[in-house]
Amino acid sequence: MLGLLAALAAAAGEPAPVLRRWPAPEANQGVAADRRHVYAVGNNAIGKYDKATGARVGGWTGDRALFPHINSCSAVGARLYCAASNYPAVPMASSVEVFDARRMAHVATHPLPPVPGSLTWVAPRAGGGWWAGFANYDGRGGAPGRDHRSTFLARLDDRFLPVASWLLPDAVLARMAPYSLSGGVPAGDGTFRVSGHDRPELYVLRLPAAGTRLEHVATVAIATGGQAIGTDPTDPCLLWSIERRARELVLSRVCTPGDRPR
Repeated sequence: MLGLLAALAAAAGEPAPVLRRWPAPEANQGVAADRRHVYAVGNNAIGKYDKATGARVGGWTGDRALFPHINSCSAVGARLYCAASNYPAVPMASSVEVFDARRMAHVATHPLPPVPGSLTWVAPRAGGGWWAGFANYDGRGGAPGRDHRSTFLARLDDRFLPVASWLLPDAVLARMAPYSLSGGVPAGDGTFRVSGHDRPELYVLRLPAAGTRLEHVATVAIATGGQAIGTDPTDPCLLWSIERRARELVLSRVCTPGDRPR
């Protein structure tokens, strides 16, 4: 009940409470977390930080020609699965780049087939496969004939091939315009937390009982301005986000419909 009340208060305009802030120069695109570390994600760099102290304990930097735009990462076991694209180049092209999180080394790449959008986040799906967000934009980085309204969530198989997709609710798309979906995480009970490019808020979406458009469950105010997000594996109500201008990793207490606090 306390978690739901906190979510409702945030939706009314009060940002979710911030528990921690760590400086991280790589914090330009997003953040991911495992049980001991938090990872700051930049276009072609990832910093590894101790969650208890904020100390930088490792990192990786890649060739910008090969890694022009890493959007976000998900920590899965001892690996990071990162959504990458060629933004703002067109035609759009995307890949999943895999890193050994212990050694902070690039170990695999999975180029995606042509898809009508730019991959911005990817996360494991319970039961197998993956969830993923594909962005479309107005203007810079957009493809002819498409704009932010073409943004969608997809279910991918184990080989990262799309097998199903859903459009976002119109009300959420209007809040993201002229940009698009920057981050997302599964939140349980068929819901997702997603974030846009710059507004300090999360959107809780749910798979529909029928049809091709996600349901808008709630909007929750947070203290940081958009970009990719990550759930802390120790508690689904702990959310990592970034403050892009300050280059900070930010931990907040955010309980949303579908969460199961521990």
